[in-house]
Amino acid sequence: VKNKMHLTHRNSYLNYWPARLRAVPRPCFCPVIASSKRVASPKLMASTGIDSSSNSSASTDRVVVCGGGIIGAAIAYYLTKRGVRPIVIERSGVAAAASGKSGGFLAGGWGDGSPTQQLHRVSFKLHEGLAQELGLQSYRKIPTLRVAGGRRTKKQLPCSWLDGSVAAASVMDTDTAQVTPLELTTKLMEAAVQGGAQVLVDTVQGVEVVTQEDGSSRVAGLRLAAQGSLRCDQVVFAMGPWTVLVEDWLGCPVPLEGIKSTSLVFKGGDAVRAEPYALFCSEDSNGCHLEVYPRPNGEIYICGCGGSDYVSGARLRAQGDCASPELISADPRRVAAASKSFSDLSSQGAAGPEVQQSCMRPCAPDAMPIMGRVPNVQGAYLACGHNCWGILWAPVTGLAMSELVVDGRSVVVDLSAFDPARFMPKRGKGRGKNVAGVAVGEQW
Repeated sequence: VKNKMHLTHRNSYLNYWPARLRAVPRPCFCPVIASSKRVASPKLMASTGIDSSSNSSASTDRVVVCGGGIIGAAIAYYLTKRGVRPIVIERSGVAAAASGKSGGFLAGGWGDGSPTQQLHRVSFKLHEGLAQELGLQSYRKIPTLRVAGGRRTKKQLPCSWLDGSVAAASVMDTDTAQVTPLELTTKLMEAAVQGGAQVLVDTVQGVEVVTQEDGSSRVAGLRLAAQGSLRCDQVVFAMGPWTVLVEDWLGCPVPLEGIKSTSLVFKGGDAVRAEPYALFCSEDSNGCHLEVYPRPNGEIYICGCGGSDYVSGARLRAQGDCASPELISADPRRVAAASKSFSDLSSQGAAGPEVQQSCMRPCAPDAMPIMGRVPNVQGAYLACGHNCWGILWAPVTGLAMSELVVDGRSVVVDLSAFDPARFMPKRGKGRGKNVAGVAVGEQW
């Protein structure tokens, strides 16, 4: 099994298909629609104010989740399970970025032996339960094959639609699954709204912080582009690669890089529906390392197109070329390369892709997620940096962060390895005065 955690790994995972729910010029609560067109609900679109009374928990804390992707949706969903009715702030639309364009491959055992093992194992089980609870149509168990292109083998292959230049194909893992991320994200947010959450289309421009009597800092509210000031007691930042903006707002390091990759969707035939296999393909002469996911509706999702763009710093901020989901588009060269690679492997690729798209997966320097309290600012939390496993880890992230917000600690998994404080500047090495081995005075 290849190491999916490696930062420089070529395969992206990201991307799915339909149109984004458009933002409106005034603050309003946006709907969460299961339809791919995501037409606005008149009832929700009519709301122009915030019902502060609905944003409360047993402790009367006002909780806000920034980000309407799958991580933010999962957090909102599990918060409502605890009696909290959060406000979700999203500037573009629910599942507008990677959460609406990702592959949705799920593998519970692919983190074994790493710090993320608990995330893989626990969340894989949570996905199955959510599929039943939310009535998902796209979730299913699906075996995974390892595929190598080249001179066609004379051996019988596991599936008939691998009818092109395939040198080898063998079973890689039988305990894997898939879900269409767009459906899961929208269903999570719909359920959260039914549980009392509200979705506000607006853009966060800053965080209001107050100094308490003991000198510590605490979140007091957010500054929004259209709504103005929004009071809150706790806020979870789950904005994918754009969570780097928290650096500007709170002064804490959030060293994320957005790995922008192209993905494609092909129309599959009856053979694909009858023989569903996820494919992980070896690197080919086109610079692709294809991942192929046939979906229950007959579509074939493809990523691992190669040529990923590593986006950071000013490019993710205002005026940057990747400052918002609407600016992220497919690389035509990678579309051509991946289309050629897939059509070489299967006749299912002969007609070319129906959808060409791109999005970014957020990745930290150590390729591990960032989940926990913002250092030195009470009431602020980060949930980001999930790399290529954002869809798999979303349920456990939502549950763990809801426990952290409500109870002060996560029980479902240990979050210590993912603590945002690991990126804070280290204290001095003790190169100062000491008494009997104990540092005293200034150290550097």
